[in-house]
Amino acid sequence: MGSVESISIARRTGVCYGVREAIDKAKLASAEGKATHTLGHVVHNEGLIADLHQRGIENVESLDQVKEGAAVVIRAHGVTPEVLERAVSRGLEVIDGTCTWVVQEHRELAKLVDEGYDIVLLGTPNHPEVVGLLGFAPDAILVDEEEDWVKIPRRKRMALITQSTQPPWKFERLAAFMVSRCHELKVVNTVCPVTIRRQEDTLEAAREVDLMVVVGGSKSANTKELTRLCEINGTRALQIESAKELIDAAQFAGVKRVGVTGGTSTPIEDLEVVVRTIVQLAGTDGMKVKAAEIAHEALAAAATPQYRTTSLSISDAQ
Repeated sequence: MGSVESISIARRTGVCYGVREAIDKAKLASAEGKATHTLGHVVHNEGLIADLHQRGIENVESLDQVKEGAAVVIRAHGVTPEVLERAVSRGLEVIDGTCTWVVQEHRELAKLVDEGYDIVLLGTPNHPEVVGLLGFAPDAILVDEEEDWVKIPRRKRMALITQSTQPPWKFERLAAFMVSRCHELKVVNTVCPVTIRRQEDTLEAAREVDLMVVVGGSKSANTKELTRLCEINGTRALQIESAKELIDAAQFAGVKRVGVTGGTSTPIEDLEVVVRTIVQLAGTDGMKVKAAEIAHEALAAAATPQYRTTSLSISDAQ
């Protein structure tokens, strides 16, 4: 008999609005009969990637792979101005799925450049969003982990800005560090509010359970941060990409209360599958007979509809 007696999904999970918008724009373009491509994967989720492929939406890593006149979707991470200009010059239909928050980052960076600040960008090297940001401020000093910060030079006027999915605590710590590096410091907080709320809701759920199951891509920075937050809160965390990894009841040995959360590329429907799988694998006998019902109730209690959907109704009708 399993030990799990209760299970819940953290509030406000599911695919974030920026990723969802890029997916929906790609689906709509394809539904309209356009030869549609995405410049890089729009989401870190095998199921959603497979769904796009089945709809005839091809992923490309270079504009050279797209024929003239075809549509190319810019993912939520955004791209450099040069990439957009090249797409237009090649006669491609550009469908801009850049997250509105990232667009705001681009504007803030351009403004800081115009104002003559020496800019420090907190971000993960080679991350698509960071590559795009550096296109607006090529001379910005990119730093990531704390050991990098000593390379920040001393300047009279400096500005700090961040990749949207960086942990708020790291951004705040770097801002405090930079006070001693310059006479004037301008701090532009571009940490995504959706990311912050997701972390807060995950922590709230983690305080009430014995184990948190975090669902997301193995390379997803925001998923890794959710796992880290659970663990520093004192709650054991199990990070998986999908329910397929839940194959051993021993993973839940002695666990009575389980919480489930997901990264920004994880559909909330995937979390329902994870809940059902956990109940069937490690739930008490009384729970196992109601696995589907329990999973549906957990889904219904987790979030408002606007955080659940990853598809336009028109797409599902095709």
